[in-house]
Amino acid sequence: MQEIIIDGNSLKLKQVEQIALGQAQIRLSEASAQKVQKCRDYVDGVISRNEVVYGLTTGFGKFSTVTIPPENIAELQLNLIRSHAVSIGEIYSESITRAIMLLRISVLAKGHSGIRLQTLESLIEMLNKGVHPVIPRRGSVGASGDLSPLSHLALVLIGEGEAMYQGERMPGTLAMQKAGIKPIQLAAKEGLALNNGTQVMAAIGALALLEAERLAQQADIIAAMSIDALKGTPNAFDPLVHSLRAHPGQKASAANLYKFLADSPLRASHLNCENVQDAYSLRCTPQVHGAVRDALSYARKVLEIEINSATDNPLIFPDEGKVISGGNFHGEPLAIALDTLGLAISELANISERRVEQMLNPALSRGLNAFLAERPGLDSGFMIMQLTAAALVSENKVLAHPASVDSIPTSANQEDHVSMGSVSALKLLQIMDNVNNALAIEWIIAATALDKREQPSSPALEKAKAVLRQEVESLGKDRVMYIDMEKANAMLKNAAILNAVEALTGKID
Repeated sequence: MQEIIIDGNSLKLKQVEQIALGQAQIRLSEASAQKVQKCRDYVDGVISRNEVVYGLTTGFGKFSTVTIPPENIAELQLNLIRSHAVSIGEIYSESITRAIMLLRISVLAKGHSGIRLQTLESLIEMLNKGVHPVIPRRGSVGASGDLSPLSHLALVLIGEGEAMYQGERMPGTLAMQKAGIKPIQLAAKEGLALNNGTQVMAAIGALALLEAERLAQQADIIAAMSIDALKGTPNAFDPLVHSLRAHPGQKASAANLYKFLADSPLRASHLNCENVQDAYSLRCTPQVHGAVRDALSYARKVLEIEINSATDNPLIFPDEGKVISGGNFHGEPLAIALDTLGLAISELANISERRVEQMLNPALSRGLNAFLAERPGLDSGFMIMQLTAAALVSENKVLAHPASVDSIPTSANQEDHVSMGSVSALKLLQIMDNVNNALAIEWIIAATALDKREQPSSPALEKAKAVLRQEVESLGKDRVMYIDMEKANAMLKNAAILNAVEALTGKID
């Protein structure tokens, strides 16, 4: 298995996904190990000198003015983890949990957190051996970072809480025992080093962004299928048009559509028809899909910075002899980026549902049966599948409201402005699933609409249809279709249509 070196500074988004999916293991770099040890030595010096430093020799939050005696410092860290592990609800998937663990490790590897090297190595061992803490989804307000969910992660490290191990949920101490990992007894600063930061938000954002980027590419392919099935014109995608409005995403999407529709016998069959311009949901696809792509680019920049940032508190600078209590844990950069990502990706489903309407409405579909029904009246065709798409789009309109504009003060007003970035992240997960399903619906309907035409589409789009046909038959008479929708949804999540078309056309922008 591939091994990725973690140094706290050079982690890539694709590597996050590889490790989250269990396709790679990790190892701490030698330089990072030295920095971690140097920082820990400094912390030990602070403790031995009885200096008053937040989180090391004081309580937390509103209790920062309470000095803790040396003999109670270890208990302070243990109490921190136990008292803060209060998240509830559905637990995170294995891939998200692994990404959270990785990003926490990456922060600690920077050598500014004061954790002991042995504690960090134990966390790395947990990840490599597949001990996955059970982390409930709800309980973070995004400042001070993701305190509560990260505390659930830390519980397993100390032999408490619950974990998933080899597909089974069990007490954390049993999972550690089965994996051959000795639980850690926390020392000064270690509890705070483990639970203070933005790694839950960042992990969700990183994985969602990569999925969204693939989904944006696949949305171009599916849209092109719909456009050709509707006997649309590719003239609006001419590079001359998009050179005059040079948004990068728009230009990329237009180029994709132009390429996918090239050499289509179906297009050639109506080359001299009366239609000179199409409905906006067809003609303006590059402008909408492109704007989504540009928003994804912004989110990518934020996440690339965040996964290599130190976001705990206080931060320790051994070379400068400073322990500084700051605010890098505040999730606002991520909250705004994830809200933007959710809002943007929603538009892929919004315009997709309108293309579905064009194909199913006999007044708009240019000769196709109403709802693509084999026997209109006796069969309903895709009439109700569009209702599902409409429901998904409507739900997204609610979910796309930004969580980052809200703040509820916590900790007796010590934490008087919070980001709600974890709420942004959770909304994003649901939005992504809705968009994926909406595009799966369009894919199914566009493929059937193409089947109803006498001429084939372009080689690229026929390939996209053939991929679907491996799992989903063309609709003739009415049948139960929710299973078809689930299959198409899974294929989009696995980028099946993207991989197949790229094998024919080369890399898609």
